[in-house]
Amino acid sequence: MHRVTSYIVRRLAGAVPLLLGISVISFAILKAVPGGPLAAYEANPNVTPEDIARLERVFGLDQPVHVQYLSWLGKLLGGDWGYSFATSQPVLAMIGQRLPNTVYLMGTVYLVTLCIAIPIGVLAATRQYSVFDHLVTGGTFMAYSMPPFWLGLLLIIVFGLQLRWFPLGGMTAPGATAFDLVDRLRHLVLPVTTLAMFGTAHYVRYLRASMLETIGQDYVRTARAKGLAERVVVLRHALKNASIPLVTVAALDLPELFVGALVTEQIFGWPGMGRLFWDAATRSDYPVLMGILSVSAALIVLANLAADVLYGYLDPRIRYS
Repeated sequence: MHRVTSYIVRRLAGAVPLLLGISVISFAILKAVPGGPLAAYEANPNVTPEDIARLERVFGLDQPVHVQYLSWLGKLLGGDWGYSFATSQPVLAMIGQRLPNTVYLMGTVYLVTLCIAIPIGVLAATRQYSVFDHLVTGGTFMAYSMPPFWLGLLLIIVFGLQLRWFPLGGMTAPGATAFDLVDRLRHLVLPVTTLAMFGTAHYVRYLRASMLETIGQDYVRTARAKGLAERVVVLRHALKNASIPLVTVAALDLPELFVGALVTEQIFGWPGMGRLFWDAATRSDYPVLMGILSVSAALIVLANLAADVLYGYLDPRIRYS
């Protein structure tokens, strides 16, 4: 246990310069993008150059890039994430408003994907070249070939406009004030289906390939020779080690619970982090963009750390160093 704790502390300490470097590169890229938060004002003939200069002073855009970055970093470390150029709202409050909506959507997608992908991947591997395996292989390739934006629009047209089974978008019915579980679930169906389709195919392919490699190992044959039931051999012996590649992929996908799916949230009008990022990008709203990018980078680092720690549980041969 002490070795694991020491490993985690060292990894977290090493993540500090990494996150700092990511923030520097992100800030530089945002500043290098043509346009800027004042582009809309510059195209307005009613806005004078003096007005533009005054706005630059207000937002601090008249200072050198390195001074702007150091000012942003100092405020961030002090707990001040800045204010949106477009709405003048605190960035931390804006993220706090959208984050629960994204976790609600992406958490459901994550659970649905794993609950479907794991049993299908195991069954496809244990029944290699069967009819079921061929159907799974064909279905996963079909799911891979459908971009989320195309599948989302198709589901809206078929199940929203033509059949009218599910709402076209949003989180709740227009004008709804009280919490309605059935209404919330109905609004979840189409976006969850859109995102889970690709994720399930992704995980099934990884798990099937890993299971096929694992069930041919000597220790699995030894477990069968000892007379253990096939279910015990597959679930206790093979699946645990075969899950390591899946853990890697699933851990890297974990930050999406907090960051969101940009395109899908736009298509279904879901008020989450992905849509917030899109709105901020179209307005060159630097404080909001940097806030979201910083959260994303930190979550990716933590997800990689969680995956590395979980490896030791799945495979006792792995040692932390």
